[in-house]
Formats: sequence, structure tokens, C-alpha cells
Amino acid sequence: MFRPLALLSLAALVAACAPMNIWYKPGASVAASQDRLLTCRTEAAQKVPVNTRTRRTPISIVPRRICDSSGNCSVYYDQIGGDIIFYDANEGLRREVVGQCMQRSGYSPVSLPPCPPELRANAPQGRTTVMPRLTQNACVIRNTDGTWQIVAPKEG
Repeated sequence: MFRPLALLSLAALVAACAPMNIWYKPGASVAASQDRLLTCRTEAAQKVPVNTRTRRTPISIVPRRICDSSGNCSVYYDQIGGDIIFYDANEGLRREVVGQCMQRSGYSPVSLPPCPPELRANAPQGRTTVMPRLTQNACVIRNTDGTWQIVAPKEG
């Protein structure tokens, strides 16, 4: 069984390896971007409220054959599925409204890969406060405090 600290370490490791998806606008401050995103999310929540729906997963009956040591077998039937699932039917639409709001404000969705180890080792420690112009090989370093640093090496 995993310990809580081990699970947190594993989650941090997985997050460090995953691309980071952000709303990007060259020259914008990270604080302004986060503020605008919060405003857009709030507007989207007002325009497209939560619509909780319930559904059941399909039910299947599966035969299971069980034999004893003498070779006598019996067939039993197991029911799988039928689980109750709750979901928000408006979640996708709300995401679209947030996207439209951010794009109207000049932001574009960007996915930045994690920086390779050699670039991470040579980059000065810090965090991005103003979004730099992105180069084709731009990448991100995630800091342990939850901040991040965009590294945009010069091309050529």
C-alpha cells in the first residue's frame, strides 16, 4: 500500500513529465493572465450553470465456471456494471465559453513540454512573471512551490 508522501511524490513526478497547458499572450503578466482566467471562469459559470446528470453504466451478465478438485463444475453468473455515475452535462460548453472569453482578450491556448534535464540544469532559477515570446523549442520548468518558468531558447 502507498503512503501519502509516496503518492504526493509520484503525482509531482508525473506532473513534471506532462506538458503544461496555459493561456498565453506575449508580454502579458502571469498575474494578469490568472486574473483574466478567473474572470472568464466566473462569467462562464454564470452563463452556463452546472447541470448534474445521473446515468448507469450498462449491465452485463457474465458466466463464471468454477470447478472443484474432483472436476465437478458449476456455472455461476456475475453481474457487472450498473454503476451510478454523476456528471455535469454543461462542463464542455462552459470550457468553450471560457475559451471564447480568453481568446477575445488576446490569449491563445498553448501546450509547453517540460524542459529537458540539461536545459533545466543550466537555466537560472526563477519563475515567469511576464510571458516571453515563444520560440519553437520553448519549454517549461515547474518549480516545487507551484510556480513555473518558461524557457525560450534562441533558435539557430
